Amino acid sequence: MMGSVGPEGNAPNGNNTAAQPSPSPTQSPQARAEELKKQAEAYSLILQREPENQTALRGLLEARLGLADVKGAIEPLEKLVKISPQDTRLAVLLAQAKQQNKEPEAAAQVYRNVLQKQPGELNALGGLSALLIDQKRPEAAVSLLKDTLKEATTVNKAAPGSVDTAAVQILLGKVYASEKRYDEAVTSFDTAAKDNPQNFQPVYYKAVLLRDQGKLDEAKSLFEKAASLAPAEVKDQINRDAAGTQPKVEVKSEGEKSETDKPKSTEPPAASDQPTDQPKP
Repeated sequence: MMGSVGPEGNAPNGNNTAAQPSPSPTQSPQARAEELKKQAEAYSLILQREPENQTALRGLLEARLGLADVKGAIEPLEKLVKISPQDTRLAVLLAQAKQQNKEPEAAAQVYRNVLQKQPGELNALGGLSALLIDQKRPEAAVSLLKDTLKEATTVNKAAPGSVDTAAVQILLGKVYASEKRYDEAVTSFDTAAKDNPQNFQPVYYKAVLLRDQGKLDEAKSLFEKAASLAPAEVKDQINRDAAGTQPKVEVKSEGEKSETDKPKSTEPPAASDQPTDQPKP
């Protein structure tokens, strides 16, 4: 879950972002680790004198994540969330860290705190629904997303654009697909596509679902449509996935029958509007 969390990501919102030196191309992993340890020690010394120094807290967070010290990253994250409660990116990152540190209930509470303030926060919805799936609680994940959709009209009247219903439908479709509830998944993706006809994602996810069910002709046309709607940076990935809908004849030795390759599952392409992209410090 924390695979996308790391020091190479964008800094969270704020004016006191700690600047991190870029490692030399020739710097060894050992040298980089030593450099990060020294940075962590230096920031820790600053925090002994100034416990709420945001530049030092962010620097300590970056250094510890760079050292893969997720447990050590929790303390500065908690302080940053307390100092900047409006920064949902930090809160989601804290929830991810707690989940990886085998604190699922604490992680769930952080997600719920975010959603109490911002019911349509997609990273929190995606993180909490994924956590519930990991806990073998798919119905709770479905209820979370359905309740969000049910309340969307009221929430959006009070604060227009707070809940992106198409994006929430995509999350719901992915939950259904993970539980092999394919008809419900298709319905969710179709609803999302209807809500936002220019969004390639529901079309893409439906294509993947149909391909993995062996419905190659239907999947092929949807992949083509998704590619036509997608931003340039993900078109190649979609086209590679679409290639999986084309039967390929294996070359066999004489006297041996040829077989058709089955399509393989692939990860969905990343895009700037992907609701499941996790925030990075």
